[in-house]
Amino acid sequence: MRDRQVSPGARRAREFQAFVAGAAGRLLHAATLLTAEAPDDNPRARRLLAVSLAHTYAYWDQLHGDDPYDRTRQYLAIRFAREAWHRHGGGLGRGRRRPAGRLGGLTPQERLILVLRLYEGVAEEQAAALLGLPVERVRTICDRATATLLHPPAEPSRPVAEPKAATS
Repeated sequence: MRDRQVSPGARRAREFQAFVAGAAGRLLHAATLLTAEAPDDNPRARRLLAVSLAHTYAYWDQLHGDDPYDRTRQYLAIRFAREAWHRHGGGLGRGRRRPAGRLGGLTPQERLILVLRLYEGVAEEQAAALLGLPVERVRTICDRATATLLHPPAEPSRPVAEPKAATS
């Protein structure tokens, strides 16, 4: 009879493993987009995902019908924003070092809003509430980021060094 009874801890672990098996790939891709790292070289994205999944597991019993994917995505976004805040000296604005890749030309805030809105399909109102921004600001940032991706700014041309004149 004891073999048929599953402990709550074992059930919790199995449920969480099933969630991770189904959601980790998409969440890792979202984290990689946020960090603007290469898909095959993404240590920051993997760390961000691991912390987010650990947070979800810690609160697994308190979800009470909430979508674990949504909760993990929310924590992933908040954690990324917090990290960008500390990394870029008090803001999600333009940082000193630009990540490589297509999304590397965007600010962390633009990447965050673009990933939430376009990749994850989060409504403007939800993204605004999550980030503590007005809906109009989220719309403006998303539009600007989309325009930047569609029409990237021209690379500044570097002056060509002129050959030195031969002296006789």
